Amino acid sequence: MNKFKQPIVLFLFISFPIMGMAQKIATLEIELPAVSTFAYPVSIPLDPITHLSDSMLTLMEVAGEDRREVPFQIDHIQGRTLYWLVKPMKSGERKRSFEIHKKQNTLDSGSLSIDQTDKALIIKKSGKDLWQYNHAIAYPPEGADPAYARSGFVHPMWSPTGKSLTRIQPPDHYHHYGLWNPWTRAEFKGETIDFWNLKEKQGTVRFANFVSRTEGAVFAGYKVLHEHLVLQNRTEPEIAMREVQGTRIFALDEEEDYYLADISILLNPATDHPVILKEYRYGSLGWRATEKWDRTNSEVITSEGLDRKSADGSLARWCIVQGEIDEDYAAVVMMSYPANYNHPEPLRIWPEDIYDRGDMYANFAPTKNMDWDLHPGKTYLLTYRFLVSSKKISPEEAEAAWQQFAHEPKITIHKE
Repeated sequence: MNKFKQPIVLFLFISFPIMGMAQKIATLEIELPAVSTFAYPVSIPLDPITHLSDSMLTLMEVAGEDRREVPFQIDHIQGRTLYWLVKPMKSGERKRSFEIHKKQNTLDSGSLSIDQTDKALIIKKSGKDLWQYNHAIAYPPEGADPAYARSGFVHPMWSPTGKSLTRIQPPDHYHHYGLWNPWTRAEFKGETIDFWNLKEKQGTVRFANFVSRTEGAVFAGYKVLHEHLVLQNRTEPEIAMREVQGTRIFALDEEEDYYLADISILLNPATDHPVILKEYRYGSLGWRATEKWDRTNSEVITSEGLDRKSADGSLARWCIVQGEIDEDYAAVVMMSYPANYNHPEPLRIWPEDIYDRGDMYANFAPTKNMDWDLHPGKTYLLTYRFLVSSKKISPEEAEAAWQQFAHEPKITIHKE
């Protein structure tokens, strides 16, 4: 019996180290579209590369002889998609190399999380609030028309240092709700409906349901269903259009100065009748900025080099809104995706003398200079990215960030 012990011991000695070793599955060679000081969300379909379970995969970045594990996230909404953030390099290197290994991931789940209450969904980073979506109805202040009540909006949108950058129900516009997405002139069944100006009681937008919510090492986000309701000339509200609005917040664990918010707006007529979004000077994704910004402490810079005095009505790929807030600073770059309707999009920017103070309001308004016909049985997509920072952003930095948003990286996959 003793003559069999040595081979068994030798087999165990050899086998255990092999089982603990990582097996390379594929190499991913990436060429970024621009050199940027901000992280770049990247994604690839995973199933064409491997069918190994999510828990058996590790992502590594390779630089010469150095290898480091990279946080990643696998989304299952449409097949398996692998997401990660490519960190900026001081050298400005655009070509990067990554490897997928068969090895149990040892990194933690990341710093992004979601808290949900009976009124709101809040995205946090390391316990700090970044983004709040309100699904419950918010009622106007006492004495205001109850018609101003609505649900389905973002407030607050916080800066990375915790400053609220949105405002709701200001006395000058009770129907302003932080970051929200109604349309001002819509033609439906021969009627013209205003979903924006709630006091007119022609239409409104309401939260209907959650579609999904996701949190992980790379992003946290949600998708919600909104209903655009016709109120006028009806005993019961009629749904003219459905909207699936999605938001994903991307952030690096170690980066405290900025985060990215990717917003998608999918529109679909709800009946056999078309919805025509009529030309009007404002509509779609509006942002009523913090009351702490006015013409004396904030500024606007567009992709075409225009400032607040001349930005309204101009066409833009991106728009910076930034300024001092308390003893701090905050900046937001609003970016429009090239496939959006009427891109580069017209801007609605409030003039500097509005309400004496020059309060800040900014809006990509794709129907500012033309109609948009939405046909039954079809869907229509608008996509935006908000870069939210606690540091001042230059036009050059905004342009590089937009190039990353607008253009996919070149990815070459070498399977083992």
